[in-house]
Amino acid sequence: MLRRTAMPAPVRAVFAAEMAAARRPGPINERWRAAERAHIVSQPWPGPHTRTHAVMLRLGTAERDLVEVLGQLARLAVAGVGSTAGKYPSGNTGRTRAGLNTPMPIPGDLAALLEAAGIRLEA
Repeated sequence: MLRRTAMPAPVRAVFAAEMAAARRPGPINERWRAAERAHIVSQPWPGPHTRTHAVMLRLGTAERDLVEVLGQLARLAVAGVGSTAGKYPSGNTGRTRAGLNTPMPIPGDLAALLEAAGIRLEA
């Protein structure tokens, strides 16, 4: 299914808050958690999904984690295409260690947000 709709305002608000937290100086584990949550809600939309991987690339670079950096470069190459085509692993946190095509459980608050926005979640 091709997604050509704009990100609904409630989803956009959560995405923006999580991205701001991921970019803000602070403990790296909290920044990664925010980036992962932003990734989960952004997957259906090509632009936001790709921007999330750019932030993850910066976090991986800040940690000097070569495996994460290389994984994020690969994800940057496919994120927009996957979102456009509706082919992405539901709930995946976007980290290299998560696996490129591995579906994961979606936190309850994010699942409710996406369902309210009309996004069909994989079982």
